[in-house]
Amino acid sequence: MAAEADTGTEIGTETAIYVYGILPADVEIDDDARGVGDPPAEVTTVHSGPIAALVSEIPRDAPLGRPEDLSAHASLLDSAAAEVPVLPLRFGAVVADERAVVDELLDANRDDFTAALEQLEGMAEYVVRARYDEQAILREILSENDRMAQLAEAIRGKPEDATRNERMALGEQITQAIEAKRAVDTQLVADALTELVAEFAPRQPTHDEEAVHLAVLAETDRQDDLEAAIGELATEWDGRVAVRLLGPLAAYDFVVTRTPE
Repeated sequence: MAAEADTGTEIGTETAIYVYGILPADVEIDDDARGVGDPPAEVTTVHSGPIAALVSEIPRDAPLGRPEDLSAHASLLDSAAAEVPVLPLRFGAVVADERAVVDELLDANRDDFTAALEQLEGMAEYVVRARYDEQAILREILSENDRMAQLAEAIRGKPEDATRNERMALGEQITQAIEAKRAVDTQLVADALTELVAEFAPRQPTHDEEAVHLAVLAETDRQDDLEAAIGELATEWDGRVAVRLLGPLAAYDFVVTRTPE
């Protein structure tokens, strides 16, 4: 699923328009919705036919990139995605004014945006994150490989300097074994969810003990089923892997919406 936009407007006014994402034009925004900035900016919409941009007016020279802004950007889009289809833009999408939002973003990409929003109707992204228990996975790996187990035993209790090469070799082998298990366990999760989701998008691991980092696109009406399936895996993996389901979230992994320049 792809919906792309590219704008190159130079910003030359005292204020600019920060764009969060694209959604259907008939969506009503809560009066108390707030976005990026200090203080947080009021959130409104700019319309063009059947689609609209979720925006805030910000000072042209406003510094962006604070953790609070990143959180506000994601929180606003995730909250919207729980209720309506939304095409998220990456953090930091700023154009000159509302006219530029219409001309260079909405009108220029109306067909693509409309089609993508139709495909996202009733759907949102969820992320499965799982992490190995360090000691449990180490015991499992060594129990399955006699040579690695013997190497671990050989260096146990010996000075690190005297066994540096052996420790490095063992560490590399353990890393490779975890990578292999990660691939297997990610596939197990995908198999368990295959009847519940429309698309999968594997993510790169963010730490050495990550067992699964998998984004899925699913109907929001099936969230209870997703949670039940993940709960069964959590029970099966108890003591070996801690697993959780995040969402609903904006569909960053399934929609490509190019950030205005």
